[in-house]
Amino acid sequence: MSARSSFGGDRTLPMTVKNTGFLVDRLGQDCHPLQFLRELTQNATEAIAKAGEPGQVSWDVDWNSYDLQDTGVMRLSITDNGVGMTGPEMVEHINKLSSSGAEQSFEGNYGVGAKIAAATRNHAGMVYLSWKNGHGAMIHLWRNPDDGTYGLRQQAKSDGTFGDFLELDDAVKPEIIGMHGTMIVLYGKSEEENTIDAPPGAPAASRWIAKYLNTRYFRFQPGVTLRAREGWSYPRSDKDRNTLRSLMGQERYLREHAATSGEVKLSDGAVAHWWVLKDEDAIKNNSGYIESSGHIAALYQNELYEMSTGRSGTAKLQQFGIIFGMRQVVIYVEPPLIGGGITTNTARTSLLIKSEPLPWTQWAADFRDNMPEEIERLINEKAAGASSGDAQTLRDRLKPILDLFRVSRYRPSAAGDLLIDDQAVTRGGRLRAGTTATGDGGADGATKKSVGTTGNIYSLFEKRDGKPGEKTKPDPFPKWNWISTADGTREAGDLEDRAARFHMDQNLLLINADFRVFTDMVAKWHKELGGGESILKTVEDVVQTWFTQALVETVMGVQALQGAKEWPLQMIQAAVSEEALTTAVMQRYHINYNIKRELGAKLGRLQSA
Repeated sequence: MSARSSFGGDRTLPMTVKNTGFLVDRLGQDCHPLQFLRELTQNATEAIAKAGEPGQVSWDVDWNSYDLQDTGVMRLSITDNGVGMTGPEMVEHINKLSSSGAEQSFEGNYGVGAKIAAATRNHAGMVYLSWKNGHGAMIHLWRNPDDGTYGLRQQAKSDGTFGDFLELDDAVKPEIIGMHGTMIVLYGKSEEENTIDAPPGAPAASRWIAKYLNTRYFRFQPGVTLRAREGWSYPRSDKDRNTLRSLMGQERYLREHAATSGEVKLSDGAVAHWWVLKDEDAIKNNSGYIESSGHIAALYQNELYEMSTGRSGTAKLQQFGIIFGMRQVVIYVEPPLIGGGITTNTARTSLLIKSEPLPWTQWAADFRDNMPEEIERLINEKAAGASSGDAQTLRDRLKPILDLFRVSRYRPSAAGDLLIDDQAVTRGGRLRAGTTATGDGGADGATKKSVGTTGNIYSLFEKRDGKPGEKTKPDPFPKWNWISTADGTREAGDLEDRAARFHMDQNLLLINADFRVFTDMVAKWHKELGGGESILKTVEDVVQTWFTQALVETVMGVQALQGAKEWPLQMIQAAVSEEALTTAVMQRYHINYNIKRELGAKLGRLQSA
């Protein structure tokens, strides 16, 4: 033995974990409440793949315990006819935090998913019943209520001894299991809990399992049939409602309900897969078990991550340039596979590229620049009813005070003197290394540092991120459109009870014509002028023009703050958020006064009704 090794140079004392229960509970907090459905489904499909033949996965009630215990408790279970495990194999794989039957890797299996996602939500236990080569065994993973320790609950044998597992009689073997397979029963927080019932906040209470798995998976593993129980509260004789229904995944649904589809290659090698859905009742009627209307997500290894639906989905689709017709457009972005570096966090709640969040802003800009003709056509059809008002009148009003809106913008340029943030090109820039300030710097951050004025020598070594760029003089006015559910330009639920949304990357305002502040003002002046149909359009135009001006001035003014150290990008975004823009139109006195003057000029002397 060498001298170095004799002093322990080639040896390592393995790291251990103190208070494993705390670590497991902490990791469990990072998981989506329903993530255990994905983890256990994934384990089941991988077990079927190892068996080397087509198989089944079934999410169902544990009818054995329901019938035998006579307590009325309905426990959720998952059963597969995969390769199965022996008693010792279950002790090895289930009772170790980072252990599984698959090879561990950063891109694939970690061996912790089901334990942190499911065990932390089933303190009373997860009972594993598994058959391999025709022999069955059972273990009970639980959280000891006395000390919070996770581990295998010792089982009393008929001979009076205790063991980590028990051998099982085939009398309790599920129907789909032949010579091999596994069933897991979830006990919840207590043995009295009905774990088949949807957790609080889960969508589609009677189809919550199907809804989550259908929207988590783009496609299921070939050769595997997945089913989930629905209508379990009805008698088992009611086969129409209390039934096991097959799951499909998003790909099959989109293929069956899309009018057209395609893909767009993005600048970093990512691919945006898109579908335009048929304008049919299925968009609304099928939402109970699938994501049936417009949404956006990331696609990786046949799974969907960071799915945005509802209001957040509408906002993100608009970021991708789908300003109108969002309910009919679905986009899944598949990150670039060349170069690797794609992982998930341990809880599989986020997808990462080289440990960084997904570049949604860049992807959105690339997609807008390469908008498919089919989607462009849909947008134009839906936009036909949108109103932009009298843009020239508003411009003429603000023209004398444009010098008060000092809005600086930048664009990428190989010969530019500045470094710009290409993720938000409306932000300020800073001087590239080797260039000299040509002005007073100010909001552009172009002031030159010197050693004699800095208070910290390390501040001179600031990392200079960004791309070469140059200052531009763009049109300071944002574009705007008034949208409404009445003409189909606003989806129900989007911008509900909000005044407007500003898309900074597109310099676009979407103004909600249905917002009560606007409709109340229209109703007030329409009534004041006699309530005739002939003047309603004039009243609406005047009201919208003055509220548009309030919003346009707000946006232009806030953008003038960009580049100041007191106004980082996240604060700028907050200042033009939906809530902030709603606040901007809550004052009434001056707008009401100007509306009165303009209506008086257009319609003659105002008369009270």
